[in-house]
Formats: sequence, C-alpha cells, structure tokens
Amino acid sequence: MRTISISNDIVPIAEFKTNISKWFKTLQTSRHPLIITQNSKPAGVLLSPSDYDELVYRKSFLDSVEKGIADVEGGRTQTTDELRKALRARRSAGNL
Repeated sequence: MRTISISNDIVPIAEFKTNISKWFKTLQTSRHPLIITQNSKPAGVLLSPSDYDELVYRKSFLDSVEKGIADVEGGRTQTTDELRKALRARRSAGNL
C-alpha cells in the first residue's frame, strides 16, 4: 500500500458519491487509499481488497509476535525436548 497523496487522495463525500465509479477505478490503478471526508473531517478510508488483506495479515502477524514476546517474558516457554515429549504424549492419547 502506498502513502496518501494529500492533493489526490482526499475527497468530500458528495464528490465521492457523484463520481463513485471514477474513484473505484482510481483506487485500483493508483493503489493509494482514499480518504473520504464529511463536514471537512475524515469519515472513512477506502482501500483496495489487496491492501485490506495485507493490513489484516500484518496485524495478525504482529499480534502473534506480541503474544510470543509476552510468553517469553512471562516464562511460558518450553525446551525442544519438552515440546517433543508433550507432542508424543498427545499423539499417543489420540489428540493430534
């Protein structure tokens, strides 16, 4: 996803509604998010589907990293041998 171009990527909602087809084409070709304003204040952001998917993926990845760091800081870790033993026990019990 590219950064916002202040002169091209901010549009009032009335103009967006009038030229919605044009703005969707622009969104697909420029790959810039579109900021839609209402009463001169940001009211929404329009992203391409691929940009949205990328943001969701990155958020999920960062959440996983944060959880891992919290686990390490909280002492919730296992050695490789401990993990192997736990996995063997789960397989034997039919839980995997």
